[in-house]
Formats: sequence, structure tokens, C-alpha cells
Amino acid sequence: MAGCFITFEGGEGAGKSTQIERLKQRLGELAQPALVTREPGGSPHAEEIRAFILGGHAKHLGTFAEALLFAAARIDHLDKTIVPALKRGTHVLCDRFADSTWAYQGSAGNIDKALIDQLERVTLRGIKPDLTFILDLPAETGLARARERQVGRGESADRFEGEAASFHHSLRQAFLAIARNEPKRCVVINADQEPDEVEAAIWAALREKLPQLTQNRLSDNALRPLDVA
Repeated sequence: MAGCFITFEGGEGAGKSTQIERLKQRLGELAQPALVTREPGGSPHAEEIRAFILGGHAKHLGTFAEALLFAAARIDHLDKTIVPALKRGTHVLCDRFADSTWAYQGSAGNIDKALIDQLERVTLRGIKPDLTFILDLPAETGLARARERQVGRGESADRFEGEAASFHHSLRQAFLAIARNEPKRCVVINADQEPDEVEAAIWAALREKLPQLTQNRLSDNALRPLDVA
């Protein structure tokens, strides 16, 4: 596909949405078109499923049922948003993707990894991110940030933010394990620092992993020699 697929992962309060918007702005300055989306959600039907899950309405059904709902949302998201954007040459920046299922339901949720693997094969159909940033910070720091955000917005904790601290510690370890298992795709970013520093680390990693995105697309086209008949 012509566009690059970049995902952002990490625990609660890691600053994913902030850094995604910053990266989109940087890419835009280089005439690199980028679409910001999220999971669960990112398409009309997937957003409906998001509201159902994060509202806690599926919790009583069990962790595997939640994983199935996430998969259903992901299929719609891929079909309606991600794949069409990539095909038309737009880079996709996604707040969470399949790694979150591995971490939240597979590791912290104790679902058998073979089941998660089978579910992923059916859902993704071979589509994987070109690059994944895992924003890492201590669980206590992330939860404190999440609570501060909730107070500022007048919101209450969602389905996963309200889990015990042990759950969030397991999440952190699960994401770090994913990074160790897939070092070519995943880059761990220290999110326990100022946003400007996190942004700089992300840009440096992007320059190394996907250097074509850090070039001005219009300048590249302008410098490319014309075909001679």
C-alpha cells in the first residue's frame, strides 16, 4: 500500500493522543498526508462498539467476549477507514491497534495466547503496522495523569482505567514484551518526560525506521526528473 501504517500503544495516561496529533502536524508540514484514528473506534459502527465496551456494558460477559467485540470493531475499522486511506497514499496514525488486544485481553486478561492469535489472523488478514511506538511509563504515573484528565473533563474512569493497579502493572510488562519480541516493528519511547522530549524521540525513531516520511514530499516530487518520451 502507498501509505504507511503507524500505531501508538501504551498504558493509560501515556500521552498517545497528544503525540499522535504532534506527529500529524509535523508530517503535514512536509506535505505528508496523515489520518488520525483510534481503537476501539475509527468508523461509525466501531465507535458504537467502543461506547458499549468502555461504558462497562460488556464486562459481565467476560474477557473473551470483550476480545470478540474488539475484533468486530477492528474489522469495520480496517474496512471503512484504515485500508482505504492507505490505498490512496495517506499515512494512518492509530491510537491503539492489535497489540492492545494482546496486552489487555491476552496478558492482563489471561486469555489463552493461541485464541488471541487465531482471532488476530481472522481479523487482520495479514495487515500489520509498519511501525509501532510503545509509550512507556510507570503505571502509577500514567494512572495519575488519567485521573487528572478525568477531573479536567468532568468524566469518570472508563472500563479499563478503573481496573486495579496490578492490572496496569501487567499491561506495562505486556507491552514491553511485545517490543522485545518484535524489535524491527516496535520502538519503546520513554513517556515519563516532557511532551517535547517525547516528540523529539518519536521523530528521531521515525527518521531511522521510515526515513521517507521525514522528507518533504513536494520537494521530492519537484526534484524527480521528468520521464523523457
